[in-house]
Amino acid sequence: MKILIAYTSLSGNTREVARAIRARCQAMGHAVTWIEADNQTLAQACPDGAGHDLYLLGSWSINAGRTPPEMKRFIEELIAAVGRPERVAVFGTGETQWGEEYYCGAARRIAAFFGTRYPRLEIEQMPHGEHDAVKIQRWTDTILACTGTLTHADAARLHP
Repeated sequence: MKILIAYTSLSGNTREVARAIRARCQAMGHAVTWIEADNQTLAQACPDGAGHDLYLLGSWSINAGRTPPEMKRFIEELIAAVGRPERVAVFGTGETQWGEEYYCGAARRIAAFFGTRYPRLEIEQMPHGEHDAVKIQRWTDTILACTGTLTHADAARLHP
């Protein structure tokens, strides 16, 4: 399966989550296109405009849980290039210290914008420790299972 991972990251927290997701997808045999939306466009990463089977979008949140302009720009470019994809899953990082209503607000907004049926992945600040590593792996496996490329039984064997 062809997977596009696009993210924006201010301090590196969302980048670390994206890296873990990419590693998991690649370990499962998927081809991954990697886009750092902070400094790369869809056209730069995919000059032939090739479509993908799954889009994984990640973001940190600015100003009371809003989506950073770089991710908004990327989403506009994505829709202009391929329309509004059906298979979009969203992940994000945030800080509950700014209020639960703002925590991972960009991820929530992006998921709502696309009307995704996939669960969101939300990580407090930066991923650290076994707990977050397992959370990221399970989320990735769940998304892959929902697309039919990994069965729930396979995912259960991977996470006893």
